[in-house]
Amino acid sequence: MLAPKAFLDALSGHASRLFNGETPLPRNEFETQFKALLQNGFSKLDLVSREEFDSQMIVLARTRARLEALEVKMTEMEAQLATQVKE
Repeated sequence: MLAPKAFLDALSGHASRLFNGETPLPRNEFETQFKALLQNGFSKLDLVSREEFDSQMIVLARTRARLEALEVKMTEMEAQLATQVKE
């Protein structure tokens, strides 16, 4: 995985080479090269797709809900146990 600062530094260096070229690039060629530069940089980062992120958020929400339900159940059982011990 590439550190964010290193990624930004590399991106900056590549972009400056595109901007400071001796012959200006036509707009569509510049856009193509810049997109390729970004895609190459992003491929070096440890990123997940939006789909994967949303999927994991759903799993996390379900897990939290189940954990909260278990905590409530455990509290109830502890209360019952405390009542039984007192008797």
